[in-house]
Amino acid sequence: VQLQASGGGLVQAGDSLRLSCAASGRTFRRYAMGWFRQAPGKEREFVAAINWSGGSSVYADSVKGRFTISRDNAKNTVYLSMNSLKPEDTAVYYCAADTRPEPSSSEIEYDYWGQGTLVTVSS
Repeated sequence: VQLQASGGGLVQAGDSLRLSCAASGRTFRRYAMGWFRQAPGKEREFVAAINWSGGSSVYADSVKGRFTISRDNAKNTVYLSMNSLKPEDTAVYYCAADTRPEPSSSEIEYDYWGQGTLVTVSS
């Protein structure tokens, strides 16, 4: 599975942004998908994850109520819609695929990673 993240950019606090992650391979629709982020000088952290069908998702407390993860299996794409962005959301955002069907917040559960897309939120 190859993953290609896109949609990052420079926005102001309070703005919205939607990230996309396009996946190759027909097995995408069987995998849970996740988004992680890494801020400058910090370790990578979990953001959100969604199960194979899109019927179940989990979020980090820091983004709950502001971010929404979704997927379109017909397009082999997972999305991260980010609203009310804050400067502390500034990070490189990575999408990842877990070959198991249910979502996990644990980085070690993920088998495939995209290259990352940079989101910068100015105050």
